[in-house]
Amino acid sequence: MQYTISATAFLAILIVIRLRRRTEARSRTDEVFTVFTAVVFGVLIAATSLGHAILQLVGAAVEATH
Repeated sequence: MQYTISATAFLAILIVIRLRRRTEARSRTDEVFTVFTAVVFGVLIAATSLGHAILQLVGAAVEATH
């Protein structure tokens, strides 16, 4: 049996683990890496149907506040 994991799922897990750490314990390099990982995650998820649903939800929230 062979298991696979998508890059998006791996990045989501990595982001959650990294964000659970205390802020005081992070170096500047750690913060940059976390931001870079989050941006890559956003780019990967943007092309999926989930990404489009999130975009529509955020768009509706923005329209409701104006």
